[in-house]
Amino acid sequence: MIERIIIAGSGGQGVMLLGKVLAETAILEGKQVTYLPAYGPEVRGGTSHCMVTISNREIGSPYIGKADTLIILNNPSLERFKGKVKDGGLLILNSSLAKISALAKVRILQFPFTAIAIKLGNIKVANMAALGCYLAAKKIIKIKNVLKVFKFMAPAGNLKILEINQQALAEGVRLNHG
Repeated sequence: MIERIIIAGSGGQGVMLLGKVLAETAILEGKQVTYLPAYGPEVRGGTSHCMVTISNREIGSPYIGKADTLIILNNPSLERFKGKVKDGGLLILNSSLAKISALAKVRILQFPFTAIAIKLGNIKVANMAALGCYLAAKKIIKIKNVLKVFKFMAPAGNLKILEINQQALAEGVRLNHG
């Protein structure tokens, strides 16, 4: 098994955090992982992306030419990366900030992750709603282990952040289940 994921959005949307949560969870599960972050020149508000590879065998390079999955949080990232998903791959798109009608030979899941985050009371958790959608679609790592990583990564004593991230994750999973 090998899963190559490119996550992209604007600085401040939690692209790097989403990638780190995926990577840390895969490590917790004993999988091989690479994580390659790339920041745009402006950082917050500029574009950013990361590449995460999860495998049950050694990984040769952290660079991803063609991804199995793209998780795209805004339109500039969609324009930049839509050609980087392999045939038969998956595109998970934040329809609050980007739209696409079709992409040849690619499965597309479009949901309003930003609107969901706003409804939950924190626009910054759109990334975790997208993660929940991904986890429901691919089942590469276990949700219960993602929750363990949330607890490990959450700022000490800040249960509110932990709680809202868990809610956003659950909303994302629910999108894919009906």
